[in-house]
Amino acid sequence: MIPEDHPRYRSLKVRERLARCAREGIVAMEGLAAHGRGEAFDYLLGERTTECARHACRTAAALLVTARHPVISVNGNTAALAAREIGELQRASGAGVEVSLFHRTEERIHRITDLLEEHGVEVLTGEAERLIPLSHDRAWCLREGIGAADVVLVPLEDGDRCAALRSMGKQVIAIDLNPLSRTARMATLTIVDEVTRALPHVTDACGTLGAEECARLIQTMDNTYLLRAAIQEMRERLTHALD
Repeated sequence: MIPEDHPRYRSLKVRERLARCAREGIVAMEGLAAHGRGEAFDYLLGERTTECARHACRTAAALLVTARHPVISVNGNTAALAAREIGELQRASGAGVEVSLFHRTEERIHRITDLLEEHGVEVLTGEAERLIPLSHDRAWCLREGIGAADVVLVPLEDGDRCAALRSMGKQVIAIDLNPLSRTARMATLTIVDEVTRALPHVTDACGTLGAEECARLIQTMDNTYLLRAAIQEMRERLTHALD
C-alpha cells in the first residue's frame, strides 16, 4: 500500500499499474523501460504541462476535429495509462481507435481491446493487413482504420512508424516527453507532455474550438518551434537547479 502523502505517490501508483498490466499481458516488458525513460524527461519539465504543450494540445484538437478520418493509435502502455482519457477524446473528436503493437500477438490485441472497451472506447476491429511500409509488426493495420486515416494520433510510439505514416501522406500527432526522439522530430505535431496530462487538454479543446481558430492553429503550426520551446524549458529548469 502506497501512502497518499508519499511525495512520489502518483508516480509510484502509475508504476504499480504498469507492472500489473505487464503481468496481465497488456504491457510488454520493454514498455516498462520506455516509461522510465519518459519519466526522466518529465522531471526536466517539472512534471507539468507547459504553455507550449498547451498550445500543441489545442493545435492537435484542431487537426482532429477538421480531419476527414482521424484515428487514435493505442499501444499497451497507452491503454494501461490512459484508457479512460482515450475514451473521452474519442467521444469529443469522433476519432476511430485502433490497437497497434510492436510486440504484436492476437492475445495482446484482445486484452488491450477489452481494457479499452471497459472504459467506453469503441475499438476498430477486423482483419489487419501489412499496409505500412515497415519490416516489423507495426506494419500491420486495418485498411478502414489507420490505413484510411488522414490524421493519426500516436501517443507513446516509435519513430520509424511515425516516419512511415508521414511517407504515406498522413498527418501525425505525437505525444512524447522526449523532444529529441525520432518520433518527436518526425511528427507533423508533437505534444511534449505526459500522456495523461495531455489528452484531457486535447479533449477540452475539441469541444471549444471554432472553425476560425482551427484554421489559424493549423496554418501557423510549427513543430520545430514547439520542440525548441520544450528543450528551452528543460534547460531553464536545469539552470535553476544548479543555482
